[in-house]
Amino acid sequence: MLLSSEYIKEKAKETGFDACGIAQVATADSEALFFDRWLKEGNHAGMAYMENHREIRLNPAGLVEGAKTVISVALNYYPEQKLPPEAPHIAYYAYGKDYHFVLKEMLNNLWTALFPHIGTGQADAKAARFFTDSAPILERYWAWKAGLGWIGKNTNLIIPGKGSFFFLGEIVTTLEADRYDTPQKSRCGSCTRCLDACPTGALEGPRHLNARKCLSYLTIENRGEIPAEQAASLGNRLYGCDTCQEVCPWNRFARPARIEAFRPSPALLSLRKEDLKVFSHEEYNRIFAKSAVKRAKYEGLIRNIHNLKD
Repeated sequence: MLLSSEYIKEKAKETGFDACGIAQVATADSEALFFDRWLKEGNHAGMAYMENHREIRLNPAGLVEGAKTVISVALNYYPEQKLPPEAPHIAYYAYGKDYHFVLKEMLNNLWTALFPHIGTGQADAKAARFFTDSAPILERYWAWKAGLGWIGKNTNLIIPGKGSFFFLGEIVTTLEADRYDTPQKSRCGSCTRCLDACPTGALEGPRHLNARKCLSYLTIENRGEIPAEQAASLGNRLYGCDTCQEVCPWNRFARPARIEAFRPSPALLSLRKEDLKVFSHEEYNRIFAKSAVKRAKYEGLIRNIHNLKD
């Protein structure tokens, strides 16, 4: 059975995704040397899990036996309403409900829409698995391979005419498609705005991110203290850093997300620095219920609060 590429994209749009492309499964040879060197240099910092499952990471057939196709989708999260500049900065992706829950449900809905004759809970009957930042898979690579856009100098996937404020998701399936998309060439040109604007110099070159310096890593994934040199550049960043995306010229095309679940709650929009002086576990749970901010855990957020600049 061949999947219709045109039909997949039609159903992806109906499901609510902003972009969809289709790639043929193969080993990501072009990424292997780059990825191995990046790890060897220690640029993954404390994310030791990046060293695991190398072969699976480079070929999704390790996740789905006999996989033939990767359906890659993108979902806009750019906020219509933002926290004011004087408020603690929270990365836009974490404004609303945790994207893992939203995308997994939408991916399941898409797969079910492709096969309406099977039950919602029976997608596995067609030998497919769904992922969104939830498995060792090179999401940006497969989005590029599926023709959604290119990987920019800031390491984010840039979709022409739309920008980079997107979540990515994948359906890996054993079924083949009737047509596969072609990767796009980079259109960053000579622009270096993201490299120049990075507050800590974590972007050490085009597509070369040193997580040891990155404020997103240091305020989210990092479980230790924030080094003094990087903490000095934290400013009002409470969780994450959007600087390299905010300065990207392609994000002049960014439009507010249509997904209700990604809209910030009144509690988050009203958050101010003075509220953090005594920030209880109860307040943390109230404001960030079902939020991706919980990735940093309460202890991590308290550490970040202590490093905020007055």
